[in-house]
Amino acid sequence: MILADFHTHTNFSTDSDSTPESMIERAISMGLTTYCITDHMDFRYPHGEEGTFTFSPADYITYLSELKKRYANQIELLLGIELGLRNEPEQKEEVRNYYNSLLSSYPFDFVIGSTHVLQNTDPYYKEFWTAKTSKDGILDYFRSIVHNAKYYRGFQVYGHLDYIVRYIPDTIKAYDYLDYKDVLEECLKTLIEHGIGIECNTSGFKYKLLNPHPKAEILKRYLELGGEILTIGSDAHKPEHIAYDFTVAHDLLISLGFRYYTVFRGKKPTFLKL
Repeated sequence: MILADFHTHTNFSTDSDSTPESMIERAISMGLTTYCITDHMDFRYPHGEEGTFTFSPADYITYLSELKKRYANQIELLLGIELGLRNEPEQKEEVRNYYNSLLSSYPFDFVIGSTHVLQNTDPYYKEFWTAKTSKDGILDYFRSIVHNAKYYRGFQVYGHLDYIVRYIPDTIKAYDYLDYKDVLEECLKTLIEHGIGIECNTSGFKYKLLNPHPKAEILKRYLELGGEILTIGSDAHKPEHIAYDFTVAHDLLISLGFRYYTVFRGKKPTFLKL
């Protein structure tokens, strides 16, 4: 049974209107025992007209720390953040320096590293795909993970490893694990080598992809390669999506051979039985 949601967002994230209180109270009503808020920090996000995807870390920590005390008798609230990692040569050093300073200044329990932007464009936008095929876009995405796993430090898991497939312009059938087996092998080996885990992000079910992020074949291969760190997250931006399809995820992970999932406190892992 999964009793901890380790990837969620509130109105500190540009793309959520939900208050932290509404999310916490929903988590309590769902019977979760541990709940981690991981709002978006995408430093130098290129689409400013849509919002900055940044917030005041000091205000964030202060506010959530007060809620942690308020709800202490009802649920364990942990303080997290999701960092948008960049591999563009003109951006990456500044972004890394900013994140290093951020992580050394504030007491996060848990940090997700994610790729949301490639070639200075979020794949959510159609213009990302105008000059490339779906296969090239997906390959670029996985290659960015290899780069970022080597270049950045301080995060515990890589978020939604195949996030980009939500937005490819043609049918989801274009995404076949075997088409990307070599680069995915490099991704997973690099993450394991650097002590970085992955997550089972159930928003893939919400997006009707028939799999979590990443898909089952990637999860299975991660385990075969010796990967042990696996957090579970809904990627909820609204209360009704907290712990989304966690029962489905539990059964899938058991069928793939997983026996434990991971929670982090003070960036230190604890392994809990599925």
